[in-house]
Amino acid sequence: MEPNLPDVVLWSIPAFVLLTVIEMVSYRFHPDEDAAGYDTKDAATSLTMGLGSLGFDLLWKIPVLAVYMGVYELTPLRVPVLWWTVLLMLLAQDFFYYWSHRGHHVIRILWACHVVHHSSEKFNLTTALRQPWTSATVWPFYLPLIACGVHPAALAFCQSANLVYQFWVHTERVGKLPRPFEYVLNTPSHHRVHHASQGGYLDRNYGGILIIWDRMFGSFAAETERPVYGLTKNIATHNPLRVATHEYAAIARDVRAAGSWSERAGRVFRGPGWQPAPRPGAEAAVAVPVPAPVSVEAAAGPAPVRVEAPASVTAAAPAPEHTR
Repeated sequence: MEPNLPDVVLWSIPAFVLLTVIEMVSYRFHPDEDAAGYDTKDAATSLTMGLGSLGFDLLWKIPVLAVYMGVYELTPLRVPVLWWTVLLMLLAQDFFYYWSHRGHHVIRILWACHVVHHSSEKFNLTTALRQPWTSATVWPFYLPLIACGVHPAALAFCQSANLVYQFWVHTERVGKLPRPFEYVLNTPSHHRVHHASQGGYLDRNYGGILIIWDRMFGSFAAETERPVYGLTKNIATHNPLRVATHEYAAIARDVRAAGSWSERAGRVFRGPGWQPAPRPGAEAAVAVPVPAPVSVEAAAGPAPVRVEAPASVTAAAPAPEHTR
């Protein structure tokens, strides 16, 4: 029997609209010169990406639901939908969301989907709506929950609740919250770090509702300096089609230019900044100095700096054209 659970996203739409209007008005009457704020074209692009994702998600959900239902029918396990089991399912879904989110940052073909959400150089509530059109890469991460007897409808409810929670963390209007909240929950401060393009902030704070997963698995970074939003190589376009597909196009170019099958696999399945080692006998690369990104304050300790491919060129290893 399918669980009778509310459509969390549908019920939240009025709150989304109201909070976005309040945030826009707040910038009008209380501007912050250091904040990214709003840009009309950027906000329109985010809204377009969000509306487009609704339509594409309906298409992707058909085969995904078929797989989920097949696994659910095969497993002998069943998790009843009670108030306390829903809380446990929310906790478990948030755990698997963490690993899905992390995977979509460190595997390039998955990053090609998720990069859409990071492509804005602004950070406001409309940025939360900038969603990908190719979200079919997400479903495998939740198969363990279905195999453990969680009904697909219950999983969809948990995913929706997680998505709704994350709406409010896309803002610069909220500073740091009291320490207990900052320690346990994903907050605007933590999520600003996640959307930053500085080297010390890259690939940090993947949590959806809870930030404890990042603390447990070594991917947490506190906000110590004002973030610079966007990608390490921004795409400078408001064309929704290009926003949705630019990294897939870059992967295709890199795969065509690759000199071996192992390099082709690396361009697709390794990290967004991966480059193959020069072949033996290849001309040594000429290193071009790369300006150092802004570092995290000394109080936070030295942080590893990830830069995109150095501007070095060899015959065996052409520089990738991806964005990060």
